[in-house]
Amino acid sequence: MVIVGLCLLGFLVVLSFILGYMERKVAAFMQIRLGPNRVGPKGTLQIIADTIKLLFKEGLTPKASDKFLFNLAPFIMVITSMLVVAPLAFAKNFQIWDINIGVLYVSAISSMAVIGILMAGWSSYNKYSLLGAMRSGAQIVSYELSIGLSLITIVILTGSLKLSDIVMSQAGGWWIFKGHIPAIIAFVIFIVASTAEINRAPFDLAEAESELTAGFHTEYSGMKFAMFLLSEYINLFVVSAVAATLFLGGWMPLHIGSLHGFNHVMDYIPSSVWFFGKTFFVIFVIMWFRWTFPRLRVDQLLNLEWKYLLPISMFNLLLMTAIAILGWHF
Repeated sequence: MVIVGLCLLGFLVVLSFILGYMERKVAAFMQIRLGPNRVGPKGTLQIIADTIKLLFKEGLTPKASDKFLFNLAPFIMVITSMLVVAPLAFAKNFQIWDINIGVLYVSAISSMAVIGILMAGWSSYNKYSLLGAMRSGAQIVSYELSIGLSLITIVILTGSLKLSDIVMSQAGGWWIFKGHIPAIIAFVIFIVASTAEINRAPFDLAEAESELTAGFHTEYSGMKFAMFLLSEYINLFVVSAVAATLFLGGWMPLHIGSLHGFNHVMDYIPSSVWFFGKTFFVIFVIMWFRWTFPRLRVDQLLNLEWKYLLPISMFNLLLMTAIAILGWHF
């Protein structure tokens, strides 16, 4: 278990480097510019240089802060992010923990991240940090409802909370294609609500630079600040991996009905390539959001959830239940 934990830690650190570089290059692509291109070939070592800079920066603690909670908050953020990775199936027969309540586990553990954010904001003894943390708390608690209802729509189709069972149920086609309109609606709602839950633009009101300097991590520097960045990228990977697993078949190749020749060719592509390809596609879409839409106001953010996404999710869940009972899905 120690070896698995160390391997997972190393994998997630490398992954955060890749996502940091990808974020900058996607931003540059959207804005018709080059992005990092000086440090290393094509700027590939820029994120390493930034990490070294953060390593050598002094970690300051405000004099009036609650020092224990202030230092604990970044660890809570990283630990909750890493715990969610456990039930994900990275490839065929390659899973850390195939728990029989995988979907419930992912939903429950990911919602604990708000504790770290509230802890960071309150313990900093800074009004901007506290305001950012309170915004984030309201945001995460609100959007967690739509995410949960989107996940339940797929659970109703498969009849199982186990992630490996959900992947195997998509052997004849991915649920986004087999589940009719409700599956597509659930997928769109899941992507939007997940973007809000991990505090990414256009829902990044918890760290709005224009009014809150940096929100809940205003007072953090050095490696503590780096841990918040690490947790953000891990969360980005996790929500994309969950979307890929539940809606896009996870590691399952693209199979189309009785086209046996096509299906046989698809089986030659390694399962890990399928999983990471789908996951990085969803990551690209979430990054695309950031450089396309302007930041929402707080009232717009909560109106979107309570007046639109939640009612649509509840109606969609009833519709999917009817489809599953009547056996109308493919």
